[in-house]
Amino acid sequence: MGIIERIKEIEAEMARTQKNKATEYHLGQLKAKIAKLRTQLLEPPKGSSAGGDGFEVTKFGHGRVALIGFPSVGKSTLLTMLTGTHSEAASYEFTTLTCIPGIIHYNDTKIQLLDLPGIIEGASEGKGRGRQVIAVAKSSDLVLMVLDASKSEGHRQILTRELESVGLRLNKRPPQIYFKKKKTGGISFNSTLPLTHVDEKLCYQILHEYKIHNAELLFREDATVDDLIDVIEGNRKYIKCVYVYNKIDVIGIDDVDKLARRPNSVVISCNLKLNLDRLLSKMWEEMGLVRVYTKPQGQQPDFSDPVVLSADRGGCTVEDFCNHIHRNLIKDVKYVLVWGTSARHYPQHCGLGHVLQDEDVVQIVKKKEKEEGGRGRFKSHSTAPARISDRQKKAPLKT
Repeated sequence: MGIIERIKEIEAEMARTQKNKATEYHLGQLKAKIAKLRTQLLEPPKGSSAGGDGFEVTKFGHGRVALIGFPSVGKSTLLTMLTGTHSEAASYEFTTLTCIPGIIHYNDTKIQLLDLPGIIEGASEGKGRGRQVIAVAKSSDLVLMVLDASKSEGHRQILTRELESVGLRLNKRPPQIYFKKKKTGGISFNSTLPLTHVDEKLCYQILHEYKIHNAELLFREDATVDDLIDVIEGNRKYIKCVYVYNKIDVIGIDDVDKLARRPNSVVISCNLKLNLDRLLSKMWEEMGLVRVYTKPQGQQPDFSDPVVLSADRGGCTVEDFCNHIHRNLIKDVKYVLVWGTSARHYPQHCGLGHVLQDEDVVQIVKKKEKEEGGRGRFKSHSTAPARISDRQKKAPLKT
């Protein structure tokens, strides 16, 4: 029996099992088995080379955004309108067969936008090059899920389910669970608050399913069984997602208003060029890019070429800013002067731990090289040679 058949068999058993206090341990074990099998499904087959037939796209710019959706929802048209890069668009499905990159120039930054082939139900099992598409989405900073506003709500649920089954968690944060394997000592279970979804016995059973018998486990929040499995697996990717409803020109105004009020959603029309500026501002807001301008000593700030930082790519502190310029610069920093919204007064003397905000101006003051032994009559050592034989002999006097 193959892995996919075993997954479907366990899912059928979970559907048959009633959910109550007596069966929660059995259901927890079944969830752990499914997670293990799905991890095996993502691994390359044994004996094959390391390189696959994925999409080769070089990272470029200050951020990467992936367009994901069903075929013929307007992904290629959206890429062409936002970036100017031509992507073939036609009235039949699967027009785009490979990954097409484009660059959005927005707020003095460059954002890479990737037009990916449409994915279908069963993409997590490899149907329609689904695995390659989802692998590119894992390397992105933001996912734009393009949906057809005239279709049913089921498309959004199908895409979310396909992405979650391969380890992508949309608009979620990592669970506050500390987990560490040990060599000896058994399983140490602790929690800082009352747990309502799991208990000690259920955690032991899930860990034994993974053949883990020595570990430390600490819950800092009221997490579920799925959160615990995600932490044990350790290969989950937490990505922000914006739901983009295209083709709003073919539905009524009441339906448009209902879609626009949903969380993390933007309604657009590529045909009539409606609300594209709102989509760009929503992308900027979700990516959390921070522009920092440099100011040389005694000169005006340089507002033409900012240093772009983000919390997902390294961090937004002064130390990250210095490392972005040069990795050896941090050794010579004496202090930093900051102007902008992160400063309490202008300018503010800051250390390396100060968190910068968008459009701050930074001036770095470097340490001065100390002269050894002081100056003038305060010199602690003579300039004379150390040995008598090294002294320069004076010329004899003329008589």
